[in-house]
Amino acid sequence: MNGSLQTIPLLNLSIAFIPALIAIGILFKWSLNSKNALYAVLRMLTQLLLIGYFLGYIFDSDSAGVVLIVLAVMIFVSSWIALGVVPKQRFRLYKYSLIAIALGGGFTLLLVTQGVLALDPWYSPQSFIPIAGMIFANSMNSVSLAAERLLSELNRGVSYDDARNIALQSSLIPVINSLFAVGLVSLPGMMTGQILSGISPMIAARYQIMVMCMILGSAGIATAYFLVLIKPMVEKSQRAVEDSLIDAID
Repeated sequence: MNGSLQTIPLLNLSIAFIPALIAIGILFKWSLNSKNALYAVLRMLTQLLLIGYFLGYIFDSDSAGVVLIVLAVMIFVSSWIALGVVPKQRFRLYKYSLIAIALGGGFTLLLVTQGVLALDPWYSPQSFIPIAGMIFANSMNSVSLAAERLLSELNRGVSYDDARNIALQSSLIPVINSLFAVGLVSLPGMMTGQILSGISPMIAARYQIMVMCMILGSAGIATAYFLVLIKPMVEKSQRAVEDSLIDAID
C-alpha cells in the first residue's frame, strides 16, 4: 500500500462542492434557511484554508505556549458557538458552557494525551491540537443540543430534573449512534485517514477506539456538568415567574 496520501488538485477538489450545493439548492427550493447553509460552507472553506497555513506555523514552532493559546481559543470559541441555539440566553449561559467544556473536555484531553498516547513532549502539536479539536468540538455539540432541549422542556412546564434527564439523553444520541455504527456503517475520519496513509488497519482500529471513547466521555461529562451548573439559575428563574404570578393574582 502506498504510504503517502494523494495530493488533491484544486480542480478535483471543486467537484466535492457539487453535492453540498445541491443540498443548499434543496433548502432554497423549500424556502428554508439556504443563506445560512451557504454562509456555513463559505466560512468552512475560509477557516480550513487559513488553519492549514496556521498549523504549519504551529508545528514548526514546537512551542508549548503557542499550543496553550490555541487550546484556549478552542475552548472560548466552542463555548460561545454551543449556545447559538439559545440566543436569548447566550450571555447568561456562557460562563457555564465555558466551565463545563473546559473541565469536561480538558479532563479527557489530559487522560488521552498523557495517559493513552504519553506524548513526548507533552504538548506535541501534531497530536495534541487535532485531538483537542475533536474533544472540544464534540463537547460543544452535545452542550448545544442539551441547552436547546432543556429550555424547550422547561418552557413546556417540565420539572428541572426531568428536563435535565431528557436533555442529557438527547444530547448523546449522535454519539451513541456513532458507537453503534462504527465499523459497520462508517469508517470514521481518523481511521480512514490512517488507512489511506498506509497504517495497518489493526493499529488504526486501536486509535479509533481511543477516539470513540474520548468523544463519548468528553461529551457526556461536559454536558452533565453544564446541566448541573445551570440548575441554580433555572430554579431562580422559575421562582421569579412564580412570584410574579402570585403578585398578579394578589
